[in-house]
Parts: sequence; C-alpha cells; structure tokens
Amino acid sequence: MTHAEDRILVQEHLAHAAEPKPLSAEEKADLEARIKAELKAKDAVLVAHYYTDPDLQRLAEETGGCVADSLEMARFGNQHPASTVVVAGVRFMGETAKILNPEKKVLMPTLEATCSLDVGCPADEFATFCDQHPDRTVVVYANTSAAVKARADWVVTSSCAQSIVEHLDSQGQKILWAPDKHLGHYVQKTTGADVLLWDGSCIVHEEFKYRGLEDLKALYPDAAVLVHPESPDAVVQMADVVGSTSQLIHAVQTLPNEKFIVATDNGIFYKMQQLAPNKTLIEAPTAGNGATCRSCAHCPWMAMNGLENLLHVLETGDQEVFVDDALREDALRPLRRMLDFTANMNLQAAGNA
Repeated sequence: MTHAEDRILVQEHLAHAAEPKPLSAEEKADLEARIKAELKAKDAVLVAHYYTDPDLQRLAEETGGCVADSLEMARFGNQHPASTVVVAGVRFMGETAKILNPEKKVLMPTLEATCSLDVGCPADEFATFCDQHPDRTVVVYANTSAAVKARADWVVTSSCAQSIVEHLDSQGQKILWAPDKHLGHYVQKTTGADVLLWDGSCIVHEEFKYRGLEDLKALYPDAAVLVHPESPDAVVQMADVVGSTSQLIHAVQTLPNEKFIVATDNGIFYKMQQLAPNKTLIEAPTAGNGATCRSCAHCPWMAMNGLENLLHVLETGDQEVFVDDALREDALRPLRRMLDFTANMNLQAAGNA
C-alpha cells in the first residue's frame, strides 16, 4: 500500500470519528457513580491506555483496573479474575484482550476506535508482502489487526521490540517488520538487524516536526526531550530519551530535569503529572495545519472513548469484541511468544538486580 493510499483510508475513518460531547462536573459525577456500580454488578474490570481521556484513566485506577501501555494492558487483562474486561483504547487492544482471554467477555466503549497503523496494513496485502519474502521472520507491532497478527511469527510492543529483534538477529534471522516504518527504522538502527520495512506510520507521531522541536528546545535549553520511536527519525535524533509510553513516564520520574518536552500523544500527561507533580511538561510541536490536523498530539480514535459510551456498553453489553476461534489460535502464538519472552527478560533482570 502506498503512503497516499494509507492517508486516504485514514481520512475516511477520521471523517466518521465522533468524540464524546463535553460534560459538566455534575454530569461526570453522575456517570462515574453509575459506571462504578455497573463494573461491580457485572464483575467487570476497566483497562485504559495512557492515551485515553484522563477521566477514564482516573476511573480505571479508582475501580481496581489498570492504566498502562498495550503490553501491560495485555498482561493485566490476562491475569485479572474478572469475567468481563472493558478496554478503553483502540480496537486492536480489545482484540488482543479477547485473543488472550477467549473465555471472558471483552467490551469497548466503541468498536469504531481504530488506529492508522492498523488501517494502513490490510491483512490481504500484508499476507502478499510476506509471501514475497518467505526467508524472513515476520515481526509485527501490536498496533495491528488479529488477522495480521495471525500471519506473524512474533508480536512486539515499543517497550520490547528492540530486545526481541536483537534476540532474533543474534540467531541470524532476517526480519520482515510491519507496520510502523519509523519504529521499525529505529529498531533496525539500534540493533543492526536486517529489517525489511512495511510503509506505515502513526498519524499522531508523524506530525512531530524537527524544526519546531529545535525552536522549542532553544526556548527551554534545560528541558529533556522525550520521544516515542513512532516519530520521524529527525525528531528521534533530538531526544534525550527514546522509549515506549511506560519508559517515557519513568524518565519523567527519574531524570533530574525540571522541564520535559514530550513528543507523544498528550493523553500521557495525566499519568506523568500524577507521578511527577513538580515537573513541567511541554507538548512537542506538530505540523498544526497538515492533512491530519485533527491528530495533532492526540489520537482522534483514542478520543472516541468517553464516560457516556462506557456506561452504555456496561448497561447493554453492546460493542463486544469477537475474534474467530481459528484466527484467535493463530494470533495467540506470536502474542504468547512476546509475553513469554518479556516474562523471562524481567526474571533475568530481577535476578541481576
């Protein structure tokens, strides 16, 4: 798929995207109380991504749920005893929860919340791409459909991609990577692995611009620059820390800097400010007036998750995630490889501590 075709598909989805309406403090309080009651009554747990609305993140925390990156969301949903998992995020996250928990009901505030990386990597075109390179180990980013995952040998997230590709490279394996070309290029560059890239990108992170970041850094010379590796290479090269959402949050907590310029979705500011209240967070500059201006520093699909549609799915059971059994089994294998690998990696790290 060409980059232009990818953008057309993304724009078609954005045209139908609908963000929740603004709510008064009284409306929020009423909805939150009703959601808490429904979660308890339905034996449900709320799992929210760092990029969702702060109200959802706070609600997940207050009800014993989880606010995390996609890897930890997958782990949490798999290990939690609740019979229903409600995933506030984008569709691939709900699918991943269902793949790992076929016996559980998985709901989302809206199944319309997708991802430009997912949209830009259709399963049939990706399968053809893989068939053209049968000598390569297929590694796909978590931001893909269940069907794309089912075609893969490994699934990775931004927090474990380097380690897994480094491991595969040490075994002499050549990599076919999809869908994010910027993250793939970063992994290729840092590991030295032989990586063939699919041409996909995130509409949020691709908006961050080198020139604007350079100007902002001149205004705040003592600020540390934090960049998610889905960003263009020129932006990544300016970073003091390059990492996943959880790694960037850790950097705000641990680095001595008082100010941070943050190049990722601004939904992450809620958790950063919560864990480092004395730090100043500055949003990295974006294109501002580009073709995807709705995406500037915030994912339009993450923004579709709200309190009203969350309550609706809890009350009605609508927006349930289903994955075909045969497809689920094929997608589970590369996901399990990732989870087992990262579990072993964490055990080794704990043993060396």
